[in-house]
Amino acid sequence: MRLWSIHPSFLDRQGLLACWREALLAQKVLAGQTTGYRKHPQLERFAPHGLAGIGDYLRPLVAEATARGYRFDATKILCNRGIGQRLEVTEGQLALERAHLYAKLTIRHPDEAAVLPEVLHPHPMFLAVAGPVASWERATAPPVISP
Repeated sequence: MRLWSIHPSFLDRQGLLACWREALLAQKVLAGQTTGYRKHPQLERFAPHGLAGIGDYLRPLVAEATARGYRFDATKILCNRGIGQRLEVTEGQLALERAHLYAKLTIRHPDEAAVLPEVLHPHPMFLAVAGPVASWERATAPPVISP
């Protein structure tokens, strides 16, 4: 499960679709509708905010999909009231995710990898703050090969 902290506009088609599916899975977990993935580390930051938090995460994915001409079914979002705050994400986490995305793009879409900015702004529900990679992150940074 990868719930990207970076803004969805940086994701390629495959990344955006996968993020939507995985966020819907996270919503099912938080709603108690599945027995799998309940202890997945990516959920640590959403669990305290429940369905409102994952709803805040899903809505910008719908907006990005709509802007690209895709049709994500917004009625699948179980909670449309927000948590009323932005959650913090560290610059270290954003840097790791940038490296992770860059590695994927070099294989799937080298042209997009070549123009990926060095610093990616966060998903709208997050506020970037100084700090290392998040404690819940289990991925290690792939080798960074700059364009």
